[in-house]
Order: sequence, then structure tokens, then C-alpha cells
Amino acid sequence: MNLHEYQGKEILNSFGVRIQRGIVAQSAQDAVVAAKQLTSETGTSWFVVKAQVHAGGRGKGGGVKLAKNLQEVEQISGEIIGMDLVTPQTSAEGKRVHQVLVAEDVYYPGEVETEEFYVSVLLNRATGRNMIMYSTEGGMDIETVAEETPHLIFTEEIDPTVGILPFQARRVAFNLGLSGNAFKEMTKFVTNLYKAYVESDSSLFEINPVLKTSDNKILAVDAKVTIDDNALYRHKNYLDLRDIREESAIEVEAGKLGLNYVDLDGNVGCMVNGAGLAMATMDLIKQAGGEPANFLDVGGTADAARVEAAFKIILKDPNVKAILINIFGGIVRCDRVAQGVIDAYKNMGNINVPIIVRLQGTNADIAKELIDNSGLDVMSATQFQEAADKVQQVLA
Repeated sequence: MNLHEYQGKEILNSFGVRIQRGIVAQSAQDAVVAAKQLTSETGTSWFVVKAQVHAGGRGKGGGVKLAKNLQEVEQISGEIIGMDLVTPQTSAEGKRVHQVLVAEDVYYPGEVETEEFYVSVLLNRATGRNMIMYSTEGGMDIETVAEETPHLIFTEEIDPTVGILPFQARRVAFNLGLSGNAFKEMTKFVTNLYKAYVESDSSLFEINPVLKTSDNKILAVDAKVTIDDNALYRHKNYLDLRDIREESAIEVEAGKLGLNYVDLDGNVGCMVNGAGLAMATMDLIKQAGGEPANFLDVGGTADAARVEAAFKIILKDPNVKAILINIFGGIVRCDRVAQGVIDAYKNMGNINVPIIVRLQGTNADIAKELIDNSGLDVMSATQFQEAADKVQQVLA
């Protein structure tokens, strides 16, 4: 579950991580009220207005702007709220902005120059350990840094049995070239950031940039946070942070029906039982010259009601030109799945895209016979290659 910047910062703040303070606003008028409140609480006279969408690169799309007075706060907020923000991490249509974060100015002049760093915590899947990734090149796309200057990216792996140790936090601060109070602040920042990551059951905490202010404070200017969905039962208070406006409407509907669905950009709809088989099926579609339109795992109970729900979800995508159903009958018998497909097809009436059904496993021969004798415009297959050939045939 992805969070907005302001929500991620609230979690960070609860674990003692210093943040750039801000107040979320739903309208230009609310933004002015928020700015006045910030001035009274922090003394700031300049403000940063930030679009709150689940995408990075907001500044490149015009979603982050500096306001030097209340009039500019109102004007900029009015321009951003309601816009379709296009960034390198959104589709060409962009994402509709429903709210902005009015934040304090933390780039104030002082005794030293400000510096920006990159710090993230995530799982290193190769080692099965959490990892702190950090760089002196804050404010830039970390992918660009990795490609052009990989020597400027550092990593610190954490033993999960003991957690982050003091010498590791100090090494992060040292590699970032800090000293004095900034060094102490960074060790505290990194320690608390890791604690927030672990105790919130997150899969990602990315802070870009982490700022060293002109008076040597260390704080999070941004926060990209992803909570592990499988751990939400332990954090029921986080459920209220979900913003379904930022999610695919089809994926939200599929979730309510208990279907594991991910929307993709292709032209062949997939209905599969089992995640591994679903991945193999998407490879099969690409090999046949198509592009998968979705990842859809109906699970082990592929009965008529579930198959019909899956059909309806797939057919909501106007780009779907064919549907491939690929079921392995282990937990569920193939003949029951075949009957479910037939019943669902009849309930829905005419389906205007070709359907290929590949059933393998228990009672696969009976299932093929049911499909072939159904009188419906459905093609059956028993082998992977046979299914691939029929996908290629209908797309030609």
C-alpha cells in the first residue's frame, strides 16, 4: 500500500525522525489557512506547495512549487489542485491531484551551505536482509546516479537478528562526508528511519532528499513509503491511510471480489490459478506475439461465480482482444473449471473477444470434452504450445 508524502512523514515523525513540517490542504483557500498556521508554528515566511499523488518526479511535472507569500500560496495551490499531473512515473494521462501539502521552507540561509542526500531502506532480496542505500547525490533520480556514477551509491546491510548497530549509523554519516553536529544528527536520523521501516512493516522507505540545513540539522524533505499489505492486520490504523483514488479502479474492484489482479498495458487478458503459472502464461503470450493485459490469479476455487467475476473484470479493459484461460487442476478439478467457464459464458451472454481455454491436470480430458461440446465460441487446448499457437492465430 503506497502512502502520500504527508502520510509517510507522519509515520517518520512518530518514530523521532525530523521532517519538513507541513499541512495538507484540499483547496486553495485551505492552503492559505495552512500557510498561516505554519507561519505561526514555525516562523516560515516562504512555503513549498506539493501535489500529493502516488508518483515520483512531481517537480518535473510542475507539481512542486515555491510560494513567497500567501497570494502565491493561493494561486499555486489553485493551479495544482485539480490538474492531471504527468511525471516520469505516471501514464501519459497523468494523475489527478486532489490535495496539496503546504510545507515550510527549510532552505533558509545560515552559517553553512545546505546539502541534499539520498537515503532509503528496503529489502535486499539477494541476501534476505534489509539494506540502507544512500548517496551524496540527493535530489536526483537514483537510477541516473546508479547508471552514471555508481561509485557514489553506498549500501549498509543490516543483520535482522540485531538490527542497525551504532557503528553502521556512524559509517553512513561518515560516507556522506558529515562532521560535527550534522554527523550526530545523521546517525540519529538513520537509526530512527530504520526503526520506522521495521516497526511499520514497510517494504520501502525512500527519502529523497534528506537535507542538511544551513544550521546543520538533518531532516526529511520528502518521503516515499510503501507498507507491506500482508502486514496490515498488525497496523489497522494504517488502513485509513489508503487512498483508492490513486489506485486503478479495476484493481480496486477486483480486490473487493477477492481476485489477485494487476492491470497491464497489453491486448490479451489472462485468467490463471496460481501466481507462478500466471507469470509463465504472460511469458507464453509474449512469445506468441501478444502482450498481457493483466495478471489475474483466480486462486484455487475457480467456480462459475468466480470465473464470471474474472471475465467481467478482464472485459472492462477496452484493449483486450483475446482471453487466455490457463488452469492447472490440482486443488480444483478441470471439469469443474470447464463447467464454470461454460456457465459464466452463458450468464454473460455474447462475449465479443476470442477465448482460449487450456486446462491441464485432474479430469483434463473430461474438461476438454465439455468445452468442445458446449456449442460456445471457445477454443480448447491441452498443451502450452497449443495454447500459444491459438493466441497467435486469433491475434493475426
